[in-house]
Amino acid sequence: MPQQPSEQGQSPLPFLAVTGDTLVATAFRPHDREASTHRSPHNQTATTDTRRRHRTPYHRLFAQPGARAFTLGNLIARLPMGMFSVSAVIMIAGSRGSYALAGAVTATGLAATALVAPWTARLVDRYGQARAAVPATAFALLGDIALVLCVHYGAPDWTLFAAYAATATTPNMGGMSRARWAHLFKGDPAAIHTANSFEQAADELCFMLGPVFAVFLCAAFFPEAGTLVGDVLMMTGVLIFAAQRSTEPPPQRRTEKSEKSQSQSKSQPKSPVRATRMPPLLLGFLAMGAVFGSMEVVTIAFADAQGHKSAAGAVLALQAAGSCVAGLLYGALKPAGPAERRYPLCVAAMTVLMTLPLLAASLTGSLLALAGALLVAGMATAPTMVTGMTLVQHRTPEGRLNEGMTLAVTGILGGIACGSATGGWVVEHLSTTAGYGVPAAAAALALAISAAGAARRAVRRQVVRR
Repeated sequence: MPQQPSEQGQSPLPFLAVTGDTLVATAFRPHDREASTHRSPHNQTATTDTRRRHRTPYHRLFAQPGARAFTLGNLIARLPMGMFSVSAVIMIAGSRGSYALAGAVTATGLAATALVAPWTARLVDRYGQARAAVPATAFALLGDIALVLCVHYGAPDWTLFAAYAATATTPNMGGMSRARWAHLFKGDPAAIHTANSFEQAADELCFMLGPVFAVFLCAAFFPEAGTLVGDVLMMTGVLIFAAQRSTEPPPQRRTEKSEKSQSQSKSQPKSPVRATRMPPLLLGFLAMGAVFGSMEVVTIAFADAQGHKSAAGAVLALQAAGSCVAGLLYGALKPAGPAERRYPLCVAAMTVLMTLPLLAASLTGSLLALAGALLVAGMATAPTMVTGMTLVQHRTPEGRLNEGMTLAVTGILGGIACGSATGGWVVEHLSTTAGYGVPAAAAALALAISAAGAARRAVRRQVVRR
């Protein structure tokens, strides 16, 4: 006859039964059910609390200790990035009466930054963000002050080029912030995707507010006000950012022996620029930079031609606003497929949308229609940049992340320099409407580079399969 299970609180006895020639033994453990019953409300409460704390992927990012503090400093330091070029164009064009000169001066400064920035980033990787970024920022601000003095006192044109080139040591704040996220969430691709999306949205926010703030300061006070206020904000933000040592990635010090072994190793290239599949990606960033640089100069000139020069900052802000919103939405969504596949699609979407400002300017000649076109065109920028930066992180050798991302920004800055100079030339020698053909052509070039890279990878896969 089967035995009954023991009473609650006593040691459980096995339930024994015979069926045919088989002995069945089962142990009843009521206290297990009881324990699970007692545990489940606690687990459900903990799960509910976790979900409440992390309602979106962005809540998870800023729940990390120290994340809010370094982000605040970084945003203060990055806001002037959207102010300096616009301030310089307004200041120089208003004083010397030439958009071509203004575009050439800003292009020279950006080109110098493109050359110097990788070296600054290498120092940041080697000695740490705080030790390298603060003196580099201080030196760059001296160049800005020299530019203001040269413009104000009517110095020769060549001094403007020399002064603006001296700002090339400005550290890549966005790259340093992305490096911190990569350090904090190492091995968590979903969190890094959200962090990259937030950083791109922050870039767009700074380039959305920066031009408006710069135009307001230059118009309301004096032409040099935008540059001077930007200098104060940048130094303040860098100091706040550098003070947050708990989230700073450890410096990657290299001895002569490690440099020699690294240069002899094929798996660890000496510089990220020689990493596998990095050069085509950097060329793509160069073309995309030309989109941004030419769009800025052409839009300022177009608004001036329409008699609404003071509205140029607000019109440019709409493009950044579209990109900012798209970036935040993109970061909240789970990416569909690998970044290798998404990148060409994002570039293609950006190429199509960049034709809208050209159509609006040529068909309507209305500043209001142009503003709407820029808002829509900007929506493809953030997803493209986020996906591209993700690829840069994947292809950069370990220990050189800040340098790798700075190379990407360097490509963008070099493109901005080329785009600014080209856009200024087209505006001055052709027309402001024709100027919008420059960003459209630059986007098409980025698409061609991306498509060529994708085709090359497809051919290699077929060869390997054979």
